[in-house]
Amino acid sequence: MTNGLARLLEINPPPSEPRHKEWGEVERVLEVELPADYKEFIRLYGGSNWDDYVYVLEPACPNENYDLVHRARNQAEDLEGLWEFEKKPAELAVAGSRVIPWATTDNGECLYWLVLPGREPDEWTVMVNEARGERWEYFPVSCTQFLASSLDGELQSAILSSLFPRSVHEFRRLGAV
Repeated sequence: MTNGLARLLEINPPPSEPRHKEWGEVERVLEVELPADYKEFIRLYGGSNWDDYVYVLEPACPNENYDLVHRARNQAEDLEGLWEFEKKPAELAVAGSRVIPWATTDNGECLYWLVLPGREPDEWTVMVNEARGERWEYFPVSCTQFLASSLDGELQSAILSSLFPRSVHEFRRLGAV
């Protein structure tokens, strides 16, 4: 178990019913293997909302608005169109690099994995993009480390809401709407 996931377990124990996923089809569609900490996070927590702000995406999420595969497809198209007019983040200058969304916020910010050629999924780091602008932030941590460090105040983003995290954490698993 990663340090980030262990910290999340301390911040908020997961629901008693784990979610089981078949990752083969998801990874085939996305054309990448996903990080082990994310897969374990989804098994324990599923698609979820943290402090009424961050929504962690899940493949085949019961709330289709937070489906990882659907969001990844749409974001890839949107970003390619956007980068015709805006400058790509410097972290994406390497040929073959890309970002894959793993979470979003209620304000519309998006949290991505930075996928670089030659990097294993467990080495992917996090990038945050503001909702309606071209600002990006880079964090050299895994997705679970990012979430845990954000919730306990160790990591702070200039893009994410100043009201996040809350002093008393809230967690809820996403269900069908």
